Amino acid sequence: MDKKLTREEARKRISELREQILYHEKKYYVDNDPQISDYEFDQLMAELKRLEEAFPEFITPDSPTQRVGEKPVEGFLTVEHRRPMLSIENCYDVEGLKEFDERIRKLLPKEKIEYVAELKIDGLSISITYRDGRYQQAVTRGDGFRGDDVTAQVKTIRSLPLTIPITDEVEVRGEVYLPYESFKKINQEREKKGEPLFANPRNAAAGSIRLLDPREVANRNLDIFLYYIFINGQERPSQWENLLQLKKLGFKTNPHSRLCLSLDEVIDYYQEWTEKRDSLEYDVDGVVVKVNSTRQRELLGATAKSPRWAISFKFPARQATTRIKEIIIQVGRTGALTPVAILEPVQISGTTISRCTLHNEEELKRKDIRVGDYILLERSGDVIPHVVSVMKERRTGKEKPFIWPKTCPVCHSAIYKEEGEAISRCINPSCPARIRESILHFASRRAMNIEGLGEALVDQLLAAGLIKQIPDLYHLQYEDLIKLERMGPKSAQNLLDQIEESKSRELWRLIFALGIRHVGEKLAQSLAKKFLDLEKLARASEEELMTLEDVGPKVARSIVFFFAQPENRELIKKLKEAGLKFKETTEKVGPQPLQGLTFVLTGTLSSMTREQAKEKIERLGGSVSSSVSKKTDYLIVGEEPGSKLDKARQLGVKTLDEKEFLKLLGEA
Repeated sequence: MDKKLTREEARKRISELREQILYHEKKYYVDNDPQISDYEFDQLMAELKRLEEAFPEFITPDSPTQRVGEKPVEGFLTVEHRRPMLSIENCYDVEGLKEFDERIRKLLPKEKIEYVAELKIDGLSISITYRDGRYQQAVTRGDGFRGDDVTAQVKTIRSLPLTIPITDEVEVRGEVYLPYESFKKINQEREKKGEPLFANPRNAAAGSIRLLDPREVANRNLDIFLYYIFINGQERPSQWENLLQLKKLGFKTNPHSRLCLSLDEVIDYYQEWTEKRDSLEYDVDGVVVKVNSTRQRELLGATAKSPRWAISFKFPARQATTRIKEIIIQVGRTGALTPVAILEPVQISGTTISRCTLHNEEELKRKDIRVGDYILLERSGDVIPHVVSVMKERRTGKEKPFIWPKTCPVCHSAIYKEEGEAISRCINPSCPARIRESILHFASRRAMNIEGLGEALVDQLLAAGLIKQIPDLYHLQYEDLIKLERMGPKSAQNLLDQIEESKSRELWRLIFALGIRHVGEKLAQSLAKKFLDLEKLARASEEELMTLEDVGPKVARSIVFFFAQPENRELIKKLKEAGLKFKETTEKVGPQPLQGLTFVLTGTLSSMTREQAKEKIERLGGSVSSSVSKKTDYLIVGEEPGSKLDKARQLGVKTLDEKEFLKLLGEA
């Protein structure tokens, strides 16, 4: 298309493009106020390059194109790694990379430093062993010291050789990943079956490798890149030679790795792949920079968590420019009023974004976000879209400031904003916008535990007008339920039985189920233990409430405020009339072998959720804390644990893997 331009048209367009690019470079790099997305900038640059290639007589030294520098899982055996698979420290800008380089040079004075730059594949880390030239075993990273034996699953990866031309013991390490095309097919199949979709290729790869049936794994079309090799426990003299050795033995290595003789070359590589990563058939989220020399790496050593000789230089979050078509208010379960921007649909990381949260009234005012504004949108961690900035220079004068409502936009009840907080809330618990989420919370396993009352059924009940508020659950009739779609006689009776059974749940569950702001499970248990009667709690003063260790002025005000509202008093009255248990018994049920023990959870457990683990511990008399301290008795370590594991090791806190934890619970 460019070649069809006349010489004069090309000269004029080149001049316009240079002016635009120089303007946007200044806005981005100098003013820190970008007016277009990275993608749009790249498109301008690409057009300029094409035109200059077609009309080289117009290339000038000042053209922008001439600028220099551009966890153990149930069903799998646990295997201990011969040498730890440590995580790599992250940095997010050039300054962070330079600081890493300075640390290296201080530790290795007067030595020449070379780096190997490799694309950071967003997948699942794996260690694979070969003996006598044959594929022997594959183990996940796990907690870095022990992982899951996934030998049969990894064996299905077609790019991985099952035999190699060497009889020594060989360990190779790499990243199992899922190509974009395979990821799309898996999610399409899951959507057809009504199954939840994987959020990203990494989650899909991790989920695939943990399928117990290798035949199912084979259908997922996983792939792998290798980047480390140990022959009889020894590495080659350099990382670059490791990569060459892997390739020589028939392993798949990433073709884009590069030997860099200076830090500037590393930065060039990073900048190149920041622009080119969308051309890849797999997901990458940064560049791993490694000291090349094995001898130097041994001298540098590692901390308890990370090697000193490597760093992960993360790519910037994905961004795009779009326009706000409308701003609406969304009312949540707790009554929180959240402004939401309705956007002109835009693609970020392969996902179409058509709305994003604007958080609260104060954030809306602080950023001066208006209907009609062009905004720079970003997905933090490639997941949650948010507004980075408003492109105020693109305003035409037709943009309209959003006027914050004085009452709830749905039920028109009063709204309330607590002193010192940014969030306004609807005080009406029966607000139609709140009721769905309130019912789901009330019926949830952690609250009244009404099994079978999930999202789809609640939507049906609301649509049919069978329930309009929480107490209506206790007046549902069998004759009405069996008329609902996909609701047979047995399902209807089971639901009614579950609802009836919920009337006798512990008092703390009812307190938690009411959705009182700042009252979680633990505090609900403390309140039930102190007052033993919901009506006594409803009459409690702030002073009485603050005699509890977990209750400060803010929480006390919230509880008193909840019970002071006429709508909530009516809710309590109707629940009592329905026959719910309002008084607590003090007798203990079952043995309490974990009495007095404090637990902390980290990582992901395969046999249960964290909430289920917490419930089991508390049922047996133990308590669960959110952070590790000297008072912690056990840290339960799941797959991919966080910094709590390091803290536990520093303090000498005993750790339990999932199998040991199940044994402690008596469920091994």
